[in-house]
Amino acid sequence: MSVIRFPAPGRAAARPVLAASVAVFRDGKVLLATRTKPPADQLWSLPGGKVEAGETLEEAALRELEEEVGVAARILGFNRHVEIFGRDAKGAVTHHFVVASFVGEWLSGEPRTGPEAGAVMWADPLRLGGLATTRELGDVLRRAHQLFTVGASSS
Repeated sequence: MSVIRFPAPGRAAARPVLAASVAVFRDGKVLLATRTKPPADQLWSLPGGKVEAGETLEEAALRELEEEVGVAARILGFNRHVEIFGRDAKGAVTHHFVVASFVGEWLSGEPRTGPEAGAVMWADPLRLGGLATTRELGDVLRRAHQLFTVGASSS
């Protein structure tokens, strides 16, 4: 298995990295975790991470959910993709992630912290208050909440 690392300072990223995340709902709340690594360390976001060779986007989202916070869920559908990238002072791309974001329903497990999740909580998806979040989290959660509500009422 090849490990994709961030480029050394002053070096551009070679290519975008594919990742997956899932907005897991339980009792009207969504599971959030703080990231512990750059580029989003200390920011609240959805559990997720890099897609490994040979796994589907959904498999990656569910694996990362279990690995990061110890929760199992079922995928209800695709939400949207998010692109996360940054540049250094010279304009070189330092990171570029393309994240496929899904909507899911909690099945089991109580969220726990770990090496990739500094803190965890169940939050109101439409009222994040003053939380420091990843750039597009509010929009992702609004859309995920709509998709979850429609999916829950039709099942």
